[in-house]
Amino acid sequence: MDSNYIRKPDWLKVRFPAGENYTRIDRYHRINGLHSVCRSAACPNQGECWSQGTATFMILGNVCSRHCHFCNVGSGLLAPIDPAEPKNVATAIYELKLNHAVITTVTRDDLVDGGASQFIKLIREIRKLTDKCRIELLISDLQGNWDALAEIVAEKPDILGHNVETIPQFYSQVRPEAEYQRSLSLLAEVSRLDPQVTTKSGLMLGMGETEKDVLKVMKDLRDHNCQLLTLGQYLAPTRHHFPVKRYVPPEEFAVFAEKGRALGFAHVEAGPLVRSSYHAEEQYDASRKGTHG
Repeated sequence: MDSNYIRKPDWLKVRFPAGENYTRIDRYHRINGLHSVCRSAACPNQGECWSQGTATFMILGNVCSRHCHFCNVGSGLLAPIDPAEPKNVATAIYELKLNHAVITTVTRDDLVDGGASQFIKLIREIRKLTDKCRIELLISDLQGNWDALAEIVAEKPDILGHNVETIPQFYSQVRPEAEYQRSLSLLAEVSRLDPQVTTKSGLMLGMGETEKDVLKVMKDLRDHNCQLLTLGQYLAPTRHHFPVKRYVPPEEFAVFAEKGRALGFAHVEAGPLVRSSYHAEEQYDASRKGTHG
């Protein structure tokens, strides 16, 4: 898929990664062979987040079973489950002294439970080492396996996220193996299973959607009990990915944040560089205090 690149505006400039924390986290990942969505998904905030001492871990390998046209994570030969991974990641979270750990995954449709058992083992390993770290998960749709979802929810993560990513009209082009309604249903099911677990989702803008389209998705999310929302600018990883149709200015993100508050989201994090795990700790704290961003 060829992309006619549009010149990036000034508000999308990011600072060069640097600093003691950045070096420490980068070295830790390399030495211990850990995967981070910060790097695998080419997140524009890697420098800022790592410099502030925060990182998002990615489990179940760094190769995905799906073929989404927006994502930088590769697809291909899937790795076997690493039995040491839960303990290794938990140890990293403990040794890096994280107060808020975000753990995501590649989609693993080859696994009966979609990888749920690995999340469960990881949560238990984290809690063996510390009771001070808040746990935020960003999971796949598990192909609608709500029994597997129930087992994750039973471990009581503080936040359970699943991104709808884009408007339903674009699913066939952007994430052809996903289903919009299934993603919404997952969020509602989490709230049904345990109302104390905070639900979260995210949406990328700039693919050609209209304001009406975005507001409809936001309303759908609230109707399915989603509590936290992130809105960010879509950035095509390469010319072969789905093209950027428009760069959405910061003031438009601010309007969506305001409208999200009116819809009843506990917190909306909206801006060109916002991603699911961007300022995740602050997002959760703000939602608990009844403030919004």
